[in-house]
Amino acid sequence: MTRFKQVCEQLQAQPKVWAISGVAGFIGSNLLEALLKLNQKVIGLDNFATGHQHNLDEVKSLVTEQQWQQFQFIEGDIRNLDTCKQFVSGADYVLHQAALGSVPRSINDPITTNEVNISGYLNMLVAAKELQVSAFVYAASSSTYGDHPDLPKVEGVIGNPLSPYAVTKYVNELYSSVFERSYGFPSIGLRYFNVFGPRQDPNGAYAAVIPKWTAALIDEEQVFINGDGETSRDFCFIDNVVQMNILAATADLASSEVFNVALNDQTSLTQLYDLLRDNLAKHGVEREAKPEYRDFRAGDVRHSRADISKANQLLGYAPEFTIGQGLALAMPWYINQSSL
Repeated sequence: MTRFKQVCEQLQAQPKVWAISGVAGFIGSNLLEALLKLNQKVIGLDNFATGHQHNLDEVKSLVTEQQWQQFQFIEGDIRNLDTCKQFVSGADYVLHQAALGSVPRSINDPITTNEVNISGYLNMLVAAKELQVSAFVYAASSSTYGDHPDLPKVEGVIGNPLSPYAVTKYVNELYSSVFERSYGFPSIGLRYFNVFGPRQDPNGAYAAVIPKWTAALIDEEQVFINGDGETSRDFCFIDNVVQMNILAATADLASSEVFNVALNDQTSLTQLYDLLRDNLAKHGVEREAKPEYRDFRAGDVRHSRADISKANQLLGYAPEFTIGQGLALAMPWYINQSSL
């Protein structure tokens, strides 16, 4: 039995109280669904800046009425310290997902990105420390590796940040380390690598590549690839991310740590386009169109792939879904969304 399955069984036997910031977002709502299905109590916080009520409504439709009754929602902003304290009060574990998570957005508006991702993060960290939660797990980012060229990416070796967003996520890690040294309050950062799956928003200027391209293919719109198509990423299905959050929160670690959350795999953008088209074809959506290549995007890393051995060794992380398996599971959701 994997450590993740053991932890899930223990949680079902002894339910805990979880606090999820950004609960109406893509990752937050998937964490909410998984925890409610494990019969946990969940407090959620969101200001709907990037999250959506329909994500919460979908979770409600996927759990039992009794499970849904275990969820308490607070509409509020992490830039307000009192709101953060109210939110984490009584929680055993905090999963801090709230952020403005876009490189282009941060380049266009670095001030708001800083206010949310650094000041908001600090409010959450202070609240969690003062209210003595058992574990504080936060969404870090693979953007922290910046311009360091080595592959795979290893947690202890980073380069220079390439965007304001990357700066904010690195500052989160620095604060985590300082809070352990100054106050004896450790926390765990999860460096997400290109997460995808159901409830990832395909709309808007800052949509992630998989939902954006899938929606474009379904609607027979042009797909644009930034650069020559050889740029590569380590795409990680959302269920792997849920596993890591639960493992990190329940781990017995004595110090602040950061972990990669990915597969140790690489998929180029051209390969991704072909995978999406092939998966759509399996559902009767045939598309012969070719992508259009254009200039590289400012602030983008050329190649990315994660070493996940640290997470495996210290947390028992064992990702269950490859990119192919994840796309196969997610595609019906994307297709259903296009018909709404």
